[in-house]
Amino acid sequence: MTELKRLLHDLIGLTENEFQIFYNRLERKEYKAKTLVIKEGRKAKDLYFIESGFFRTFKNIEGKEFTTYFSCDKHFITVFDSFIYQTPSLEFLEAIEDSVVYKVSFESLTQLYKEYPNFEKFGRVLAEQNHLCAQQRALTMQTKSAKKKYLDFIKNYDKKIVLRAPQYQIASFLGIAAESLSRIRKEVTIS
Repeated sequence: MTELKRLLHDLIGLTENEFQIFYNRLERKEYKAKTLVIKEGRKAKDLYFIESGFFRTFKNIEGKEFTTYFSCDKHFITVFDSFIYQTPSLEFLEAIEDSVVYKVSFESLTQLYKEYPNFEKFGRVLAEQNHLCAQQRALTMQTKSAKKKYLDFIKNYDKKIVLRAPQYQIASFLGIAAESLSRIRKEVTIS
């Protein structure tokens, strides 16, 4: 919880009092590996802060999984479009390994936005970060070679994700064949 407090202070200047108000609205949850936290077609009702663990969002099209996002320790995750618009999710949110999170409901967060300017700032900053991430990912997917995509991935993503995500999930995230990723990984050393 100290990490969340520090993150919110650094991100938006959250005061001790505001953090206590936020903390009182959080619920601690534990998820086992391979748990589908949000299922396609269900509304994303909560935003999760990952205390420890590892998650991904993915889309299932005709039985084939396409990983769209990874997140691990000390980051937030949900299916953002479903959460923001409170509409049925087009993706799944899965715990890749045993994980501990603190979740806040859409209703609680919306109420905090109304009552405290810092929380409205939190929502804006989170949306900006999510937008920039999506924009950078789209640019990478459209303009870079398979090897360059992987090099960018190992440079920009948490080492936990790089080292522990299953190869087929990384390949689908990068939009390349698992076999191609296998060849690339043999050429590249991760330090």
